[in-house]
Amino acid sequence: MSEKRLNGDDHLERSIDWKQGLAIALGVPLLILPSLGYIPLYMSAAAILIWGLSVLQGFMQSTAYAEMATTFTKASGLPGIAQHVFRTENYQGKYDKGKLIGGFSAWSYWFAWTPVLAIFSILVGGYLHGLFPVLGETFTEYQLSLMAGVVIFTGLFVVNWFGLKDGAKLGYILAALSLIPLVILAVAPFATGHVELSNITGSWWPTDWAWDLHHVLILLGIFAIAQWSACAWETAAIYGPEYKNPSKDVPKALFACGIICFLLFVLVQSSVIGVLGVRGVLAEPVSPLIPVAQAAFGQAGSMITIIMLIFAMILIIQTAYLGSSRAMHSMATEGNLPKSLGKLNRHGTPFVAMLVIGAFNLVLISLGNPASIVAASAIGYTFANGISLFAYVRAKKHPAFADLERPFKAPKNWKNVAMVFGLFNVPLCLIGLVYLNSLEVGWTSTLIGFIVLALYIPIWLYSQHESRLSNNKVTVGV
Repeated sequence: MSEKRLNGDDHLERSIDWKQGLAIALGVPLLILPSLGYIPLYMSAAAILIWGLSVLQGFMQSTAYAEMATTFTKASGLPGIAQHVFRTENYQGKYDKGKLIGGFSAWSYWFAWTPVLAIFSILVGGYLHGLFPVLGETFTEYQLSLMAGVVIFTGLFVVNWFGLKDGAKLGYILAALSLIPLVILAVAPFATGHVELSNITGSWWPTDWAWDLHHVLILLGIFAIAQWSACAWETAAIYGPEYKNPSKDVPKALFACGIICFLLFVLVQSSVIGVLGVRGVLAEPVSPLIPVAQAAFGQAGSMITIIMLIFAMILIIQTAYLGSSRAMHSMATEGNLPKSLGKLNRHGTPFVAMLVIGAFNLVLISLGNPASIVAASAIGYTFANGISLFAYVRAKKHPAFADLERPFKAPKNWKNVAMVFGLFNVPLCLIGLVYLNSLEVGWTSTLIGFIVLALYIPIWLYSQHESRLSNNKVTVGV
């Protein structure tokens, strides 16, 4: 047990280097799986361009995040940073509006990552249902998804009980089992000659596209959906308080993961469209990699692909489980959620948060539609990025933060870049996302998204009441 734990200090332990942080974040390229057939539905082969631009957007945003993560080294990634920057020091009133804004950003980030567990558990159930006919005869897809969720959540909870370092070791193993075959599927069709460039160039842009308000709103919504996948490698920064050397480890982990994401997002979408064509992709919107594998490797290839995808999904569930539990821990330690959610075990794992997240996702699995959950989750991610970028601007301009040491500095005047992308997220992409959701999956996802986000208000008010009671007890005790 560390000295910090003995002293009762409820801080996360510095136990990982940039390679371990990268290993945990390497699940992010797999977030392309739910949208491989979705983005081409609206953008045809230009989906390749959308992915590339979205990863570049991630570089712009993550440059700001890297500076903040190394400046506020005691804050837990984006959730902790936004809370720290917006709160008012020594606030004497009843409710600190700045603290509410920072906490809402963290809650939005939590809601962006948490549903990943349910989304990929549903996909695992679906693939198992198709892979093993005997299972399909005995169980429904929902039952398989629910069982997969229980088994995966329990297994990851046990592994991560012993701390983030062991979670990173699991990440190394799963990355090898899932990312290497994903790279093969991205490159092999080009090597074997199964990619027809005419499938890409002949359907580069939708034939009915017009630059009117309707299509511009769709484009903004598409960027919001793509960002949910292609910019999520900022998760490497969320472990800022747990890196041994944050000033060096955070930028290395972030940008190494960003380069990997750029190559994989562009190559995987190019491979799928190049082999199947846009119409072929739309015919297999959920699992277009399976016919790609069949084309490149034959029938045996499809079996390998499904097994690879299952390992890949467990990896991204691991990434989401760790990220969302740290976000919840950060909110609890900042006083923006009930203190019980910030409890750590002796290994420094926020086990109460992990239990709550697992239970919440078992409920989400009952929705049964990954696209609907992604649509709702992306609302939270758009809010989180917008507010976090505004936090960067505030941290650069506010006198309280002017003299802080900044081991990693973004290029000069990067606050202007952050402001542009902050406004791009909120309100532009947010409006586009709500509009796109109304066209594609109706209003249910939008309502679920905003209801979950709105639930933060009463929870936050309760947390403030809890904090005041705790402070009063301390005062009486003194």
